[in-house]
Amino acid sequence: MRSVVFMLILAIAGLHVSAQYAGYKPVADLARFKQEFKTAAGTTQTIKSDFIQEKNLTVLEEKIVSKGKFWFKKTDLVRMEYSTPFQYLMIINKSKVYIKDGQKENTISTKSNKLFQQINKITVDCVQGTALDNPDFKVRVFESGQAYLVELSPVTKSLKDFFRNINIIVSRKDYSVNKIEMYEQSGDNTVISFLNKELNANIPDALFAIK
Repeated sequence: MRSVVFMLILAIAGLHVSAQYAGYKPVADLARFKQEFKTAAGTTQTIKSDFIQEKNLTVLEEKIVSKGKFWFKKTDLVRMEYSTPFQYLMIINKSKVYIKDGQKENTISTKSNKLFQQINKITVDCVQGTALDNPDFKVRVFESGQAYLVELSPVTKSLKDFFRNINIIVSRKDYSVNKIEMYEQSGDNTVISFLNKELNANIPDALFAIK
């Protein structure tokens, strides 16, 4: 079970934590940002994109780069399909998580595991724009000329055991998520960048089916 949790963490992970972020300053109007972010999230029903995941491990000199396809559909439907350098699939369908790693398949119900419930909520919150309302985190928001940086610092012990904090990089243009960054207690770091995004494209429910 712990290894499956770890793989799910890798699928949504980030960089080395810092109190200051180069090129960013504290957001000038936090209330306005929250309202516009919430409004944009409310009008986004689906997201389709390519992604690149860069994983830095403290035990390796070179980063591990993976690529694949990403789909999101309201409510609580996520599919991440890795194609290179290995095939790996994760589907979140409300309270269930399906993982296929090579020939190995596993389906987990988050209802039976509090940590899985929290990680499941983090994943969905990050992509659908509801992370600001998650009580499991303390939130700070920064801005640059091109983007906002939403810093989520865990306040619950179970999340602190895994994460230092999570950053969501949000486009100033349409308030969609450009990157999800997660800082692990081990010192490892990962960045997932979303490319060629299509908002509100037609996505069939079959993509999120769990047998």
